[in-house]
Amino acid sequence: MLNRTSRALAALMLPATLAATLAGATRAHAYDGYHLQSVLNVPSKGLAWDYVTMDAATGRVFVGHRKEGLQVFDMNAGKMIATLDKTEGSNAATLMAEFDLGVSNNDNGTLTPFKLSTLAISAPIKLGEEVDTSHYDGFTKRLLVNMAATGDGSDVIVLEAPTLKVLGKIRLPSTKLEGGVADGKGMFYLAARDRNTVFTIDPVAMKVTAERKIEGCEQANSVDMDTANNRIFVACRGKANAVAPVLAVMDAASGKVVFTGEIGRGNDGLVYDGAARRIITMNGVDAAMVVFEQVDADHYKMVEALGTRPGARSFGYDPKTRRVYTAVAEGAADASKRILTSVSPFYANTFTPDTFAVLTYAPK
Repeated sequence: MLNRTSRALAALMLPATLAATLAGATRAHAYDGYHLQSVLNVPSKGLAWDYVTMDAATGRVFVGHRKEGLQVFDMNAGKMIATLDKTEGSNAATLMAEFDLGVSNNDNGTLTPFKLSTLAISAPIKLGEEVDTSHYDGFTKRLLVNMAATGDGSDVIVLEAPTLKVLGKIRLPSTKLEGGVADGKGMFYLAARDRNTVFTIDPVAMKVTAERKIEGCEQANSVDMDTANNRIFVACRGKANAVAPVLAVMDAASGKVVFTGEIGRGNDGLVYDGAARRIITMNGVDAAMVVFEQVDADHYKMVEALGTRPGARSFGYDPKTRRVYTAVAEGAADASKRILTSVSPFYANTFTPDTFAVLTYAPK
């Protein structure tokens, strides 16, 4: 059960309705919870970062540290082991373990391939003006790359794995493509933040087969899936003073939303652990990791809201140890620079040098 200190922290850091839900959790759905296990401080120039990716087989964590490049951490040894060459502007790493292959997604419009085993890089592949992130579908052996918006839409470029040969592209009527997940059967689901929808994509035919509105969701962002029950999980950022940030659970077949539960603001990460029957969301503005229990395919209960650190929003997850890895730095909203007010009126756009850290949260 959560102790009084944990409840007080949740009540301070999260909206009142969320704290009330937490206080009402029953013993039948008690959860032993997470705690901050370690902090790995990393020298840095004070630059922004984006996605965090976990390679559970090696215990390595990859952080797209933007201008610093793609950085690699050995979490078993507790140290950074590499910053990969030719990855300046890295937003994220996408891993294809079956081919001993990874790519850095770079904001100069390139992918930088590398071997997972040795971290040796290959020549960057130019795809366009700016790459946001990419998603790998192991069933179809396709890599789907989210490109930055052009005009009134965005392209998803489809590559063959492991050759990384470009097969074609899919034009989508969205300027804010976000998280995606494959169902393991040949279909891919991609969230559109500006449309509050999920696109269903056939990666082989390279076409959209459906677009479904996520009822009760504003700013659809992070995505994962329970493939056994055909349920899509979407973390929705919400809209200030209008729509709360929520976890939405959608029936992939019908498009019906079967559950929504409030999460913190500033989400940029969501993972479903089928063995543990847990959905974990990381929410950087409210500095909260909010965890739900899956009772069955259509019923869910919040079991923990752990206070983290401001800016902890994307994360990597190790399903073997159930550890969560996220990144933070001391940030400020400098009014002389552009602030992402769609996330928060005080969203950090400046970071203090040498305050960057990788945090490990582990089950108690």
